[in-house]
Amino acid sequence: MRGYLNEQILIYQIKRGNTDSFAPLYDYYVQKIYRFIYLKVPSAHDAEDLTAETFLKTWQYIKDARVIGNLQAVIYKIARNVVVDFYRKRGTVVAESLEDNDIVVADRVDLTLEEKMTLKTDMVVVEKALRELKDTYREIITLFYLNDLTLKEIAKIVDRSPGAVRVMLHRGIKALKGKLKQK
Repeated sequence: MRGYLNEQILIYQIKRGNTDSFAPLYDYYVQKIYRFIYLKVPSAHDAEDLTAETFLKTWQYIKDARVIGNLQAVIYKIARNVVVDFYRKRGTVVAESLEDNDIVVADRVDLTLEEKMTLKTDMVVVEKALRELKDTYREIITLFYLNDLTLKEIAKIVDRSPGAVRVMLHRGIKALKGKLKQK
């Protein structure tokens, strides 16, 4: 589905009242947005709720906006704002929940039980280390490595230059390595 022209056609159809045209956009972005939000909030349940809210606001934005040049950047910006609103309303940070790692590891049929346990342990350690990073580092690492976005795409989402994003990614990786050495 990904492609500027395909997205623009779907956006046009949504604006014309074809509600079914939103499904391909949702299907393409939902896992990426969920992953992006999940590393920013305390629990999987919060991530699910905020992902749903992100897509509701995306739907409203598409219906209201005149021109959308880069839908991906719009969705990620909406997701960032939804997370900021979440913390503003809440006022505090709650201990994180790592229960989704069980599901991810259990789905790997190519691994032995020992390999699954090692992978689960590694995932928990990396996730905890990521959560300890500055939000900007965590966000850029997530967008680059987990969501496979380019530096240019990330720059549009975070309103920085590609060069600044590259530097932040480098510093974030260095900080992550430092956190992992401590564990």
